[in-house]
Amino acid sequence: MSVDSPLVCVGKVPFGKGVFATQDILAGTDLGEVQGKVIDDPDYSSPYCIDLGSRYSLEPRAPYRYLNHCCSPNCQLMTHETVCEDGTPGPREVRVEALIDISGDVELTIDYQWSATGAIRCLCGSQACRGWIVAEEELAAFLQSNTRQRRSRTLAK
Repeated sequence: MSVDSPLVCVGKVPFGKGVFATQDILAGTDLGEVQGKVIDDPDYSSPYCIDLGSRYSLEPRAPYRYLNHCCSPNCQLMTHETVCEDGTPGPREVRVEALIDISGDVELTIDYQWSATGAIRCLCGSQACRGWIVAEEELAAFLQSNTRQRRSRTLAK
């Protein structure tokens, strides 16, 4: 399977690989399905996995495996319920949608919205960078907790 699709391709970025537009893309455009292996394990984790809720994760294949984080993303992941031919609920489908108009050759990014327990420093460079890869609604509590932890370590020295 090629890592490229008509709208996107994988290219190099300073920290590895990224996904880039191959042509101008309008806001609201469905860029395609994130395909990969569905993992049935509530404790599964990898740098690329997408939480599907409950105990399922999606380990994506290229090209969307290489979507990088940005605090001001130009794309988002959309999940859709599916139905099997027999009428029973199927696995959730994950698709990529453009949030804004994107010029060709621009890197496509999403907001990872990680929980505070998995937060790491953010290097996205966006003017709206939160400084941490963490869900926006968890940022204030995370920063407060992080400040308390630093103070405790300083006092313990």
